[in-house]
Amino acid sequence: MKIRTMLATLATTSLLAAGAALPAQASGSSEPLGNQSLAAVLTSDGNQFDNNAGDFDILTEAVLAVLAAKPDSQVKVLTDGNVPLTAFAPTDLSFRLLAKDLTGRFQWSERQTFQTLVDAVGVDAIEQVLLYHVIPGATIDSRTALRSDNAALTTAQGGKVTVDVLAPRLGIVQLRDADRNDIDPFLQPGKLDINKGNKQIAHGIFLVLRPLDL
Repeated sequence: MKIRTMLATLATTSLLAAGAALPAQASGSSEPLGNQSLAAVLTSDGNQFDNNAGDFDILTEAVLAVLAAKPDSQVKVLTDGNVPLTAFAPTDLSFRLLAKDLTGRFQWSERQTFQTLVDAVGVDAIEQVLLYHVIPGATIDSRTALRSDNAALTTAQGGKVTVDVLAPRLGIVQLRDADRNDIDPFLQPGKLDINKGNKQIAHGIFLVLRPLDL
């Protein structure tokens, strides 16, 4: 089955039930955590496409597109800083590589990359991919992640991501997703603990987590 068709089937994937029990907080800090949301952080740079392949503009636009089309989507949890969660944030380059996998063409423009993804799989599938990058109920900082080898994390999409600590001293961590035939994403050491000190935290990753075997 083609990648585009398989991703489209995600539109029928069940979401976690609203109000379901959440796992305990897993932050390495004992200090009270703030309520700044990840959405506020993602949009704080002016919310626009640029030429920086290492930031998160395409991710931001994907979140906004889902919420515009589906205001009640569980993606809106990223706007509520009172809800603890950990998000893995693919860089713009990561989304460009995904778009190339889907279409066979590499888009140099972030705007073109974003539109290519929307045209290829639709907003419903993008919603499911985004939710697969969110670990609800747990504020997992990088220090905790480095002590969590083989931990299986349940995502807001319902699937699991496994933490593989390859070199703790060097901070090399790979995230094993549901796609067994492609390279799994890595945490990016220089882009960890985004929004640190708050209940919602994010870690930049290279490559996009895939919620099914493509």
